Amino acid sequence: MKTYFPDDYHPDMSLYETQEAISLIKRTFQKKLSKTLHLKRVSAPLFVEANSGLNDDLNGIEEAVSFKIPDAGKKGAIVHSLAKWKRMALYDYDFFVGNGLYTDMNAIRKDEKLDNLHSIYVDQWDWEKVITREERNLRTLRRYARDIHGCILETLEEVKKKFPQLKTRINKKLYFITSEVLLQRYPDLDPKERENRITREKKSVFIIGIGNKLSNGEAHDGRAPDYDDWDLNGDLIYYDDVLDCAIELSSMGIRVDALSLDRQLNESGHNERRKYKYHKMILNDELPLTIGGGIGQSRLCMLLMHKAHIGEVQSSLWDDDTITKAKEHGVIIL
Repeated sequence: MKTYFPDDYHPDMSLYETQEAISLIKRTFQKKLSKTLHLKRVSAPLFVEANSGLNDDLNGIEEAVSFKIPDAGKKGAIVHSLAKWKRMALYDYDFFVGNGLYTDMNAIRKDEKLDNLHSIYVDQWDWEKVITREERNLRTLRRYARDIHGCILETLEEVKKKFPQLKTRINKKLYFITSEVLLQRYPDLDPKERENRITREKKSVFIIGIGNKLSNGEAHDGRAPDYDDWDLNGDLIYYDDVLDCAIELSSMGIRVDALSLDRQLNESGHNERRKYKYHKMILNDELPLTIGGGIGQSRLCMLLMHKAHIGEVQSSLWDDDTITKAKEHGVIIL
C-alpha cells in the first residue's frame, strides 16, 4: 500500500485541535501505562556506539543512520529501537522483579518504505520490566497485552470527552491467535493480508509468535534473534476503518534467556554476535529476565483520532506523490 486517501475522507478535527489531541493522547496514555505496569520514566539515548551491539537490527537489512564523532574517536548510530538498551538499563539501575522503566524513543529509519502507516521518523514508548523465570510463559504475555489494550481503551475514552466529534471505536475484547493458526486459517494469503483479514473480523487482535519459521517455511514477520523469544512474543494490531486495514500499534515479548538466545543465534546464522557484552551477559545469565516492547506514539494518535495518514500527526519528510495526493484531498501533512 502506497499513499492512499479514501474519496470520502474528511478529518474530524481542525489543525489546532489535532495538535491539542496529540498532546492529550500522549500525556494520558503514558500516565496510564506507567501506573498499570509499574514503570518509572528514564532518559534514553538517541544514538549508541555503532559497534556496541546494542542497536536493534530490526529485520536484519535496515542500515542505521551513522556519523563520526571526531572528539570521541568513535562512530555513533541512531537507534532503530531501544530493545537491548532497556534491558541493560534495568541491570545498571538495579531494578527488581515487578518493576520496570519506560522512555520516549525517537529514531530515524531511513530505509522505511513510505505509505499511510510508515515514516522514516519513529516515535514510540519503549518499556521493559523485570520478571521471574516462572513468568516466562504465554499466560504472562497475554496478561501484559491485555493491560496495554486496556490503557488504549481508557485513553480513547478520555480523548472522546474532549473531542466528542471523534468516530473511533475499538473492540474491548482482545482476540488472541498464533501466527501458525492464522496461516492455517488463511493459507492462500500473505502475512499482511492475513492480518487485514483477521482484524476486519475481530477488530482488536494479538498475534503470538513472530520470528520463527511457520509450517510454510516462512516467518510471519521478521524479528531480530537477540531480544524477543520468538515463542513468547507478539504484535498488537487493530482494525483501522478509515483505511480498511490492520494497523500494528505494538510489538512486544518476553525477552530471550540463555537457552533461547543460543538457539535463535544458531537458527538465524548470527553467531558472530556472541562477542558483544550484551549477548555474553545473557548467555552467562547475568542480565535480568524481562518482558518489554514498543508502542507507537504517532500510530496511536492516528488510530484514536481517525486519521488517514501518519503525516497528519507527526512531522517527517515525504515523497512528492504523497504531498500531492494530500493536497488534492485537502489533507494537511504536518
